[in-house]
Amino acid sequence: MSKNRQNKYMPLIMAVCVVVGILIGTFYANHFSGNRLSIINSSSNKINNLLHIIDDQYVDTVNVNQLVEKAMPQILAELDPHSVYINSQDVQAANDDLKGSFSGVGIEFTIRQDTIRVQNVIGNGPAERAGLIAGDKIVSVDGKPFVGKEVTNQEAMRRLKGPKDTKVKLGIIRYGEKKVKEFTITRGEIPQKSITSTYMIDDETGYIKVKNFGENTYPELLIALAKLSQEGVENLVIDLRGNLGGYLASAVQMANEFLPKGRLIVYTQGRKSPRQEYRSDGRGSYQHIPLVVLIDEASASSSEIFAGAMQDNDRATIIGRRSFGKGLVQQPMPFNDGSMIRLTIARYYTPSGRCIQKPYTMGDEKSYEEDLLERYQHGEFFSQDSIRHSGKAYHTSIGRVVYGGGGITPDIFVPEDTTNVTSYYKEASMSGLILQFAFNYTDNNRQKMNEFTGMKEMSAYLVKQNTVEKFAEFANKNGLKRRNLMIKKSHKLLERYINSRIIYNMLNDEAWTQYLNQNDPAIAKTLDVFRRKAAFPKKAASPK
Repeated sequence: MSKNRQNKYMPLIMAVCVVVGILIGTFYANHFSGNRLSIINSSSNKINNLLHIIDDQYVDTVNVNQLVEKAMPQILAELDPHSVYINSQDVQAANDDLKGSFSGVGIEFTIRQDTIRVQNVIGNGPAERAGLIAGDKIVSVDGKPFVGKEVTNQEAMRRLKGPKDTKVKLGIIRYGEKKVKEFTITRGEIPQKSITSTYMIDDETGYIKVKNFGENTYPELLIALAKLSQEGVENLVIDLRGNLGGYLASAVQMANEFLPKGRLIVYTQGRKSPRQEYRSDGRGSYQHIPLVVLIDEASASSSEIFAGAMQDNDRATIIGRRSFGKGLVQQPMPFNDGSMIRLTIARYYTPSGRCIQKPYTMGDEKSYEEDLLERYQHGEFFSQDSIRHSGKAYHTSIGRVVYGGGGITPDIFVPEDTTNVTSYYKEASMSGLILQFAFNYTDNNRQKMNEFTGMKEMSAYLVKQNTVEKFAEFANKNGLKRRNLMIKKSHKLLERYINSRIIYNMLNDEAWTQYLNQNDPAIAKTLDVFRRKAAFPKKAASPK
């Protein structure tokens, strides 16, 4: 290029250089001065950039990690009621309930007057081997006092649980003694039982109480069924009342035990989750035993999967009240810091096509949480006609009509009995005074009641002790004014509640359940169904 030609284009080249320089300069000036709005507005990661701005420019120092911890639950709450964030400290506790075991000392405890009281000692567990007994008060852990306001359920669990074979030193004050005794306990594996009660209600009817659906629910079920089979079981009732659910796989395994080959148990489906079906393989050993399943408004998730599979396949008679309506599938997704989210990825559907999940509005968590209260006020707990269905009818395998709209509606409705409920009984129950009295009574009379090893003889003893009158005196001293007419009206309810808690404190879950089942309307309905040979699969009537 000639010199003249270079001079001709020089002004243009200079102009381009100036413009480019201005653009580059503006970019870097804006970038390094903190004025990043133009960049952020074009970014898809707004939240991340927002946190950077706060960290960089906010007037005061901000702990961004704490900000994130608080924001995560709020973000997920905008999606649905069951997508949740669990911080790293709570992940272990969230998983322990469904695992087959956890590592700890092996006690059940309650907190009374800012002190841990040992309620039960798990048989052959570390605490029992070390010498702890029910009624002991824990006043120190590893040489440091542990009483007062710092004693919370969460903090107690944190101190008592720990890796297997590690040691913890507990300071104990035993009833009737003033001196602190020290016990060194080597932590061990503590079994978590899903099935808390297995016994024969009468000569033909076996009963199994399933608390949740955990890792070991199915093998526990097989053991329970084998025990009942040895005792001559001909009819079976599975109690899922109060069972909030757990693992899908455990519910499917359990359902498989009662269904013939090829029956649909449940299917899941979501926007990014193709339909997945779970079917029975025909290997179950109890495909023909007449079956009743008990549910109530606190039966949720896997409980509803099992009950729905039995109902839609006409395999069991469902007795009780409409279940909770939790039919969203959560997938755990861990983060590097040990925290995790459980994100809803699909919905559960029963074999007939019913969606188990009750309706909800995104972001309206309060209305969802108050659904059970609304059901109660609407009268659903007391009248089958008050149950609100979606309107769409579905059909079971033999053509029976069942309804969607959330939860499983029972075949036979059992209302909540409020005949003898008074305001005195409600306050006594809700205030925790009955639990406090039962624990104190147990502690003060433990030596005498140790003579009784069975529920029936202990129950007979307690009836003679007039525990209702003793409770009324205790409650009057602790802020619940005596109401003689109300106490008389609610006497049976009060006695049942008080004595059941004392039996629980002295014996175990199974004895407590047996005691409560003696006058349970749902159990009475169940036995009537079996007497009439009306449970699925139906037995032919005995020849006259």
